[in-house]
Amino acid sequence: MAPSELPATPTLDAAHSGIPARLLHKATHAKSLVYDGKTVADTVTLQRGLPVPQGISKSAFLSAIDELRTLIGAEHVQLNDKQIKNGWYMEHSNTHDMMPIFSSEEFIASAVVYPGSVEDVKLIVKWANKHLIPIFPISVGRNLGYGGSAPRVRGSVTIDLGRWMNKILDINPDGFTCLVEPGVTFYALHEELVKRGLDDKMWIDTPDLGGGSVVGNTLDRGVGYTPYGDHWACHSGLEVVLPGLDSNGDVSVMRTGMGALGVGGENTWQCFPYGFGPYNDGIFSQSNLGIVTKMGMTLMPNPGGFESYMYTFAKEEDLAALIEIIRPLRISMILENVAQLRHGLQMLSVKGHPRTKYYTGSDPMPDDVVRKHLRETNIGECAWVYFGMSYGPAHIRRYKLDIIDKEFRRIPGCRKVDPSTMPDDEYFWTRDRIASGTPDLEELKWVNWMPNGSHIAFSPVSPIRGKDAENLWALAKKRHAEAGIDLMPAFCVGLREMHLIVEIVFDSEDEAMKKRAEKCLRDMIDDAAALGYGEYRTHLAFMDQVARTYSWNGNALMKFNNQLKDTLDPNGILAPGRCGIWPKRYRNRGWELKGGETSTEGNGVAPVSGGSRI
Repeated sequence: MAPSELPATPTLDAAHSGIPARLLHKATHAKSLVYDGKTVADTVTLQRGLPVPQGISKSAFLSAIDELRTLIGAEHVQLNDKQIKNGWYMEHSNTHDMMPIFSSEEFIASAVVYPGSVEDVKLIVKWANKHLIPIFPISVGRNLGYGGSAPRVRGSVTIDLGRWMNKILDINPDGFTCLVEPGVTFYALHEELVKRGLDDKMWIDTPDLGGGSVVGNTLDRGVGYTPYGDHWACHSGLEVVLPGLDSNGDVSVMRTGMGALGVGGENTWQCFPYGFGPYNDGIFSQSNLGIVTKMGMTLMPNPGGFESYMYTFAKEEDLAALIEIIRPLRISMILENVAQLRHGLQMLSVKGHPRTKYYTGSDPMPDDVVRKHLRETNIGECAWVYFGMSYGPAHIRRYKLDIIDKEFRRIPGCRKVDPSTMPDDEYFWTRDRIASGTPDLEELKWVNWMPNGSHIAFSPVSPIRGKDAENLWALAKKRHAEAGIDLMPAFCVGLREMHLIVEIVFDSEDEAMKKRAEKCLRDMIDDAAALGYGEYRTHLAFMDQVARTYSWNGNALMKFNNQLKDTLDPNGILAPGRCGIWPKRYRNRGWELKGGETSTEGNGVAPVSGGSRI
């Protein structure tokens, strides 16, 4: 579709979730590529009507919604009873999964509510406890490959925190910290540093795409690509609305770390994450135990210089030897940022063209075809591509880069790509910007590989060892061959672990392909767990399965999580089922997804003994 025919993409000056003006041309181009392969309509009429959650009648639910409108204002409550809107990354839906493995009307909200303050959030939580209605909070909701904004329980009321709670509350140029609300995106935080003239002094750490929430990404333990890439490790202090009601029927708000200090806590909240006593922050990450309304975050000092580099490696069989070289360099911080080792096929797919440009067969693209097309690109024929960055003054960078070069050249056929040969639109420069703290918009182009491009991810964690990389690579190749799906892996190497991220790209309108994609991922999850590798996060549809793999000592971890859930959320209203943690009212009623289901729902919910807690 011609860019001129597309609806305009919102910019940051018009919407908290908009694109920086400097990236508008990229957004327009990326959007046109998406729409070229899109057959699903932007607006789809709901066939099943209002998705009322189980456990409440439609009339009682609508009466409760009217009450909620009175509590926080009718303009802040939107019923989802007529149609859903499909967009793309910059105009994503906040009602359902836009990249559905199931029907779009399975993981779907009944309504969306937009709080403007912590007091509004408290009112919503109190309302949900009164009516026993499940609520599902999102910050911005752009984690599209893991379910996006969709709730796990059909008919939940989505709390969209980002629309009105999107303030950068503080940037401390002395301590290199910030304090943000859920609606602050990586784009917005970076642009604010630029606006204040602080971008020469400090950087943010950004993931592959900058449109996600800083709070949401951190709570889900997402990563970026500077030395501050472990976002959860870089947070400092949370403000949390708890889901239960106290003895007076009120909703509690707590702060963790130094923010809990009665007087003067604001001065030290972002300086020291632990405070005094038990460290509680962890129970609010990847959980359904509280709604985070503020978060402190550290910022990275400008290192005084940086230099991107890229190496290619000729053979897939080089993988184990290459990982063995990477491990000591990464642990010793010679490789300073989160290392990324990508397969050559991803270097084709990230250009944003459909698969049919390169291959029309129904089987996985043969290696010789991949290599043929790579020979025609700027990076040349290869099996693996390594992206890295060195930081500091030139003489310090040179010392480290010489060590890296010497080590990588132990692999026969290793080639260092000269950045001066890379045109401005080459993907290399996207990695350069991201690793130097500047959010970009290129990464999701690979979803255009298939019509109606959608994706789910296989995301196991393993030690940084050659044999582990080979094990994961082998099981992924086997399951992708069985499913007839192209394999596009990337190893992201932290300090002492590595994440293998395999993006399974599928056509959301092809039911047979969706089933193959689901089976492929379920098989890989079980295969990996049998070898001692566990997922670090996953899509809504696979959370029950992944949670079951963490089963040591008679599922002791899940028993502990269930105990926390029942204590902090006795009515089971907050994000039931998230990360496989089900409230008592839902347990043993068929809500867990194990594979092969056509519905995401269970068989009702249990009543609360003695009625609700209010």
